[in-house]
Amino acid sequence: MKKVNDKDNKTGDIVVESTGKKLDKVDCQMIRLLQKDGRMPNKSMAQELGTSEFTVRRRMKRLLDSGVIKIVAVANPIDLGFEIAGNLKIKIDLKKADPVLKKLKKIDSLIWVALTTGGTDIDVDFVTRSLKEFHELIFKKISKIDGVISTETSLMVDLVKDEYAWGTAWD
Repeated sequence: MKKVNDKDNKTGDIVVESTGKKLDKVDCQMIRLLQKDGRMPNKSMAQELGTSEFTVRRRMKRLLDSGVIKIVAVANPIDLGFEIAGNLKIKIDLKKADPVLKKLKKIDSLIWVALTTGGTDIDVDFVTRSLKEFHELIFKKISKIDGVISTETSLMVDLVKDEYAWGTAWD
């Protein structure tokens, strides 16, 4: 996302590069409130923002439909019965990045996949129900993808911080 500062954008709205949608101060305030309480009723949000419930409902639909936000339940994977959770750093042949990323996106136990810079090329978070499922993930799924060169695994031993209320870059 980036803030646009050209003559066509005199309102100071923020344009989300990935969707081309504009966010204004009210959108950003709504996002901040939802990051603290994703179940906040529209009526309460409207009161907090000093606007109408209709306005909140319309904006919420636009933010959800455009993919700017998602509202989900977040939980500690260990508390949900997943025996192993962690992070993978994957080194790939960059010429094969697109097909590798497409295959990684299809693996259910991968919950977050990002193309990155630095020592490795792809950063992945995962959850598995057992050591056997973890073994299959690494040795039968990921390592067999054409273009994967190596993986480095870090396992979660304790969840120390789990925070999602970071606001927006324009706060």
